[in-house]
Amino acid sequence: MSAVLKTLRVLQWAMLASILLYILVGQIAHPIARALDPSVSYLFATLGVAVVGIIFVVRRTLVFRAAASLVSQPEDMLSLSQWRTGYIATYALCESLALFGLTMRFLGGNLQASGPYYLGGFILLFFFRPQQPEAEVST
Repeated sequence: MSAVLKTLRVLQWAMLASILLYILVGQIAHPIARALDPSVSYLFATLGVAVVGIIFVVRRTLVFRAAASLVSQPEDMLSLSQWRTGYIATYALCESLALFGLTMRFLGGNLQASGPYYLGGFILLFFFRPQQPEAEVST
């Protein structure tokens, strides 16, 4: 369990650093800012909302179910694999949200248009840090 937890934390920090790199690359290598087609902006906004929804569904179906199983059986390899897969899928979806921002930047959008995607991906990725499953304390 501790090796998987350490791997997930390293992966999380590497992906957080890559989002910062996306911002830097978008600022340095972006094309000249021009008016972005409104339909493209609406498309990215719709996809962004869908990705955030999928993140919460993945966490509910993979991470939380496997964590509940790992509390009682910490050595269950199937639950551990499902738990790890849930975190990796969550991180990949958060990263894709930040990639929407980079794509918008390369399509000619400015930082104000792509910033919410960078920020959303970064905050969600930071917020979903892996923690060892523990029994819930009821009061």
